[in-house]
Amino acid sequence: MAYTQQDLLDAGVHFGHLTRKWNPKMASYIFMEQNGIHIIDLKKTESKLEEAKAAARNIAKSGRRILFVATKKQAKEIIVTEAQRAGMPFVTERWLGGMLTNFQTVRKSIKRMQIIDRMATDGTFGRINKKERLMLDREKIKLAMVLGGIEDMTKLPGAIFIVDIKREHLAVSEAHRLGIPTFGLVDTNSDPTIVDFPIPGNDDASKSIYLIASELANAIIEGTSERKREKAAEEEAKTEKQEEPVTAEA
Repeated sequence: MAYTQQDLLDAGVHFGHLTRKWNPKMASYIFMEQNGIHIIDLKKTESKLEEAKAAARNIAKSGRRILFVATKKQAKEIIVTEAQRAGMPFVTERWLGGMLTNFQTVRKSIKRMQIIDRMATDGTFGRINKKERLMLDREKIKLAMVLGGIEDMTKLPGAIFIVDIKREHLAVSEAHRLGIPTFGLVDTNSDPTIVDFPIPGNDDASKSIYLIASELANAIIEGTSERKREKAAEEEAKTEKQEEPVTAEA
């Protein structure tokens, strides 16, 4: 565990929403009320975060990918950075309805974006007029904004990690319909029971979002590294077996 409870405290992970905005299903994760604000129990946060990290590590070790999702302003840059660091796909602009449940159609839009990319480099743009080029450029920019983070996601993810499950309810709903495990940074105004791995914490403060996202990214990187080491060991053992001299029978 690379962080401490003091780190959680310093990042403001314990600050919940106003008490009047709370979701009663978060009661077991609330430590106390202070000046009209709910204070999250950081011992529960630590426990749930470690549980989520273990699960994320195992998913990454199995070779599956975890999709990072956060469209709120203060989370976008953090999620892009941490997802890319872990080599995972991400959505930070807008969740398209059907992004998971209608994935084949989404893949067609990604292919269209890639075709326009090729047209810009294979000489096609030089053979069409300025107006057509501008239209294609605008189409590509629009597609890249929404789909750029999942361009190399060729199949459904093994899980999704969501910042603010209340805001990203469409992502949660689609994952449920497909049986995809969900991880979520869950504030006191949300229902923690709608995600498989709820991590109670402040989903508005950038420091809090960064701490949780970076810890999950670290776990994913560890899982991916373990997978690579195991595969390398298997290949080495296979090679050694092939190179063993054959003993002639008497």
